[in-house]
Formats: sequence, C-alpha cells, structure tokens
Amino acid sequence: MPEKIMFQTEIPIKTSVGILYDMMTTPSGLSDWFCDDVNIDGKVYSFFWDGEAERAELLRMSKNEFVRFKWLEDEEESTYFELRIKIDGITKDVALVVTDFADNQEEVEENTLLWESQINDLKRVIGA
Repeated sequence: MPEKIMFQTEIPIKTSVGILYDMMTTPSGLSDWFCDDVNIDGKVYSFFWDGEAERAELLRMSKNEFVRFKWLEDEEESTYFELRIKIDGITKDVALVVTDFADNQEEVEENTLLWESQINDLKRVIGA
C-alpha cells in the first residue's frame, strides 16, 4: 500500500483562542460544525454523520493549542488529523491549521475543499 500524502490547510478565524479550542474539543462544539453528533468514551470519539458513526482515538491534545485524532479504521500507523490554533506573533490574528492525510493528489484536493467547507461552517456558527 503506498504511503499517504500529508497536507495542511490554514484558515484565519476572527475569534478568541478559548472559543476556538472549545469548538475543536467538546462534543457540543464539534457537533455545531464538524459533525451531527459526538459521543466520547474515554479516548474514543464517535463522530456521527447522517446516523453513521466514524470512530477516532484522541491521540494528543494541549489546552488552547491543538487536538489530534486517529481514525480507528485507518490501518496506516502514521496517519492522523489535527486541528491546531495558530496565533500570529505580531498581529495576534488567530487561524485554524488542519493537518490530514489522503491517498492521492486528487483526494488531497477534495479533502482540502471539504475542510474549507467545514471551517466555513465553524466561522458561521461562531460569527467570525
């Protein structure tokens, strides 16, 4: 199996770090923009879309910085998806940086568009 391609997308969001972190890590926050519903059982998050669950393990998180998950059905050990808060050192502008993996370049482009759409939903929810 060929190795997956890591990609990142960075989108500025006019909000506070605390609000953005809550939207990235809490069930209520995630269900407002990322999926329809979220259940947490220890380190396993079940994300629901149209009644179907996709499960991911919480790998790491750091308060007001980032959260990293690994899809349980993804057999490749080195893949994950990460939501990271980036703060510009000079302007203090906030951005969300998404790191994810795809099977090929076409999927990179599709997934980038999907993440951008999801983050636009996030911006709409928080009024950014």
